[in-house]
Amino acid sequence: MIHEIFPYRFNNQFVSAKEIREEDFILYYRENTLLVKKNNEELEIPRKKDFFGYSTSIKNVFLFTLDDVSCFLIWDCPEMDNDQFIFKEINFFRTFKQKEIAWISIVGLQVMNWYLQNRYCGKCGSATKEKPDERAIICPNCNTTVFPKISPAIIVAIINNNKILLAHNANFPESWHSLVAGYVDIGESLEEAVKREVKEEVGLDVKNIRYYKSQPWPFSGSMMIGFFAEADDRQPVCPDNIEITEAAWYTRGNLPNHPPGISIAGEMIDKFEREEI
Repeated sequence: MIHEIFPYRFNNQFVSAKEIREEDFILYYRENTLLVKKNNEELEIPRKKDFFGYSTSIKNVFLFTLDDVSCFLIWDCPEMDNDQFIFKEINFFRTFKQKEIAWISIVGLQVMNWYLQNRYCGKCGSATKEKPDERAIICPNCNTTVFPKISPAIIVAIINNNKILLAHNANFPESWHSLVAGYVDIGESLEEAVKREVKEEVGLDVKNIRYYKSQPWPFSGSMMIGFFAEADDRQPVCPDNIEITEAAWYTRGNLPNHPPGISIAGEMIDKFEREEI
């Protein structure tokens, strides 16, 4: 999966008041694109030393480290040689060979969006400030403190003997299918969320719910929590026609287009295809 970048080491421990060094990575986003450096046919995250006359007045935020090299988010575009740099649509992560670079690119985007969404206090409306000693935002007027929000979401591979249920979401490209998924509601256990989402989206009752593993998904600020479950295929499959427009049972060797192994959905589907479950 995309976050599994061994032998590289990702460390999100917050460090306060850290000075940017020449070798540190610089992440600058413009809407849904990331500034990257061209190196022949390859793309790289630029380092401070790649920018001439880097201004110390550029506002920056420490993000995390990759192999003990600090990564910083900056809010203003630095001076640069336009022949060396391009803005790349963030979806490049889906096919980029260097998973460690792809991973820090999308996690950095998540952190940036969190800062942008919390520029003002949701309680009193005052302008907020970054808390200097931890990854948090504080309101100087009412002292409300906001930490990054992670939304738990279940994703479930529904199995019946040698068949798996795959669904087409209304937002998917044509012919694209994946697993049933949804956010955990207030006061709901993960297992209850599995049962509810499956029933709501495809009309099935499931049993033998088994935890698989989890995956952080930066684009939605989610923690995807994967499960396998079983369902009787004699039950009618009834898509809700709101989120799910089509759902059906598929056998091994006859699966429709589905997510690749960079996502937990793709990995779970691949495990079914290889008869590992």
